[in-house]
Amino acid sequence: MGMSLRGSRVAVHGFGNAGANIARLVAEDGARVVAIGDSSGGIYSENGIDFHAAQKHKKETTSIVGLAGTKEISSEDVLIADCDILLPSALDNAITMSNVHKVKARIIAQLATGPTTPGAHRLLAEAGVFLVPDILANAGGVTVSYYEWVQDQYSFFWSEHQIHETLEQTMHTAFQAVYETARRHETDMRTGAYILAVDRVAEATRVRGIFP
Repeated sequence: MGMSLRGSRVAVHGFGNAGANIARLVAEDGARVVAIGDSSGGIYSENGIDFHAAQKHKKETTSIVGLAGTKEISSEDVLIADCDILLPSALDNAITMSNVHKVKARIIAQLATGPTTPGAHRLLAEAGVFLVPDILANAGGVTVSYYEWVQDQYSFFWSEHQIHETLEQTMHTAFQAVYETARRHETDMRTGAYILAVDRVAEATRVRGIFP
């Protein structure tokens, strides 16, 4: 989309385990986090929000609201903040038919499970918003759980560096496969992911049989 993470304005809806970590990671890669929301409300700063200051403030007050140098907004307003990338990382059905027309982000990566209703998803796709679906964007956790299972099976344990390196390769490969499938069928990323998944199950069934 002709964009780079460095310099992009990012809004993070949710500041729990997923939201706080993604805010830290994108900031480390040069993005400007302009809006953060949690269950208590939201904050906005066009100049960017310091992740460490926000995390410290929440730890001391149990809320991100009131962080010095930021403007208080509602948690719902984070979803429609003026940004390039939106990272819904908390609630399901956060983007609905009632607020989807106000979403300004060009890219949405769903760290929460089902943060966009089907109708809203369709309108975002029609508007040209690039949406990375939850079944791809938040699959890292369950992928590492699989790695743990494999290590237990063989009693052969990896270093943390090896796990991160393998995870990055796995997720990169998965993203490229979904992206190419979506392009080939001229559809959105979620539909592309479904097509790829069904195709893989069908191929495995054909090769192995129903009762392998």
